[in-house]
Amino acid sequence: MIMIAGVILGAAVGVAMARRRGGNRLDMVQHAAVMALVFGVAGAALTMLAQRML
Repeated sequence: MIMIAGVILGAAVGVAMARRRGGNRLDMVQHAAVMALVFGVAGAALTMLAQRML
């Protein structure tokens, strides 16, 4: 659950970052993909940590 939310949030953050920097459509796609991966990995780590705590 946390990982899915992280991927969606990361993609939104990536698009917003690219727009703020004046990027074109391909820049937005690239930023969205990279940030989705970063946030997805962070979400997976948080999910594993939460499972270990329970």
